[in-house]
Amino acid sequence: MKRMTAIHLLPLLAAALVSSPAFADARKDEAARQLATKSGCFICHAIELDAKGPDGLKPVGPPWKAVAARYKGDKRARKSLTAAIMGGTSVYNRHWKDESSGVAMPPNGVAISEDNARKLVDWILALEK
Repeated sequence: MKRMTAIHLLPLLAAALVSSPAFADARKDEAARQLATKSGCFICHAIELDAKGPDGLKPVGPPWKAVAARYKGDKRARKSLTAAIMGGTSVYNRHWKDESSGVAMPPNGVAISEDNARKLVDWILALEK
């Protein structure tokens, strides 16, 4: 029987790493970040709770970890947040008043598809506080 050396084990270790759940999560995270960047989301939003907006003010939109915390356990979150991304929000219903400096989110249907908006929402809702 042939003895396996470290050089023989490297491909097996690499395959195990690439197929691991942690690696898959990292790839999903990076894909979501790229989608958010490409769609212009980071112009107004940040991920972290302590992020600052222009001139040190609160970010224009709420930080996504705050969104994840607020909607945790809400069965309608995916649908309502996707609708907010696609159609925008109202200046008359400022439910993020104390956590952001913007007054409303504009409709983003021209910048992102509904399917990609759902992917972003799923990623945002999975962020840990």
